[in-house]
Amino acid sequence: MLLMLAQWLQGLSPEFGFLRVFQYLTLRAVMAAVTALLLGLFIGPKAIRMLTALKIGQPVRGYAMETHLAKNGTPTMGGVLILFSIAVSTLLWFDLSNRFVWIVLLVTLGFGAIGWVDDWRKVVNKDPEGMRSGEKYFWQSVIGLLAALYLVFCISENSNAQVFELFISWIQSGFSMDLPPKAGLIVPFFKEINYPLGVLGFVVMTYLVIVGASNAVNLTDGLDGLAIMPVIMVGTALGIFAYVTGNATYAKYLLFPSIPGSGELMVFCGAMAGAGLAFLWFNAHPAQVFMGDVGALALGAALGTIAVIVRQEIVLAVMGGIFVAEAVSVMLQVTYFKYTKKRYGEGRRLLKMAPLHHHFEKSGWKETQVVTRFWIITMLLCLLGLSTLKLR
Repeated sequence: MLLMLAQWLQGLSPEFGFLRVFQYLTLRAVMAAVTALLLGLFIGPKAIRMLTALKIGQPVRGYAMETHLAKNGTPTMGGVLILFSIAVSTLLWFDLSNRFVWIVLLVTLGFGAIGWVDDWRKVVNKDPEGMRSGEKYFWQSVIGLLAALYLVFCISENSNAQVFELFISWIQSGFSMDLPPKAGLIVPFFKEINYPLGVLGFVVMTYLVIVGASNAVNLTDGLDGLAIMPVIMVGTALGIFAYVTGNATYAKYLLFPSIPGSGELMVFCGAMAGAGLAFLWFNAHPAQVFMGDVGALALGAALGTIAVIVRQEIVLAVMGGIFVAEAVSVMLQVTYFKYTKKRYGEGRRLLKMAPLHHHFEKSGWKETQVVTRFWIITMLLCLLGLSTLKLR
């Protein structure tokens, strides 16, 4: 919005020539981060007071850690604060004609709406389980598949008109069409290893990345500050990848696919980092507010969508290793419990408690130790992911 305003003013008079500085993507990304940070810090106390007044408190499950019982009643749905800051800041600083930012923003808000309903049921209906898993996955799948169907053609073409033409061609070809190499699965650390996926393969992979990342972040959000800082770090790293793929010169030099327009995602990533830091101000131990599903589901979906656009799905799994480990720990725990119950008549557990962060708490780690160590691991994994920019 501010970019369009600056361009309009420049057209009115040469005196506004200094506004050309708004054309620099890096400046707008930094300003988006600062705007989201200041906005979040400003409205944060008001939002917490409002949530407290409405008695929107986090219900703690009966089987939760004993040390978490004191958190019962802490205001939740603080993710609304994050999403509001991201949306306002992004709309102010990004190029409104950029389709990649719009799709990421819509997916983020869509998953946020699912999380909002889930949190609302927990609070209003006093049901700690919230939205049932089948219903939640259905709506996640609807948004994920719609985004995947758009992105499979959006990445291949440079305009929405061409996207529609390619979609029609795909239907006329009997749903059989080859995609350009940049739409394939890129393997990090190798120069030219790129697996062609085809339209169906791309859609399935994109769906799994978006929905999987959303639920993985949601499972990680169990301790004060545990999820938000890795989201900030991974999101910032993805912003760097977006800048590279959106710049033809850098993409060619670093052997990355050139995806015109993807660099604008750096503005969204900046806004997400700023909003995340503002939320961490209030979410640091002992937390004054929790993000709830409205924040966790949305932020995870945002990371997944950005990774797909910049063709770094595998790198996302590396940098977001903590999210992957948390999700895998739950799947293994449930699978092993059901298997042993069927075979031995008694369910057994691989971990003391799932997700993984609770296992370490049960092992004697303090909450702050778990959080800080998971942050350090994520920082190292992000550095490893960023190293793929040059080590190819």
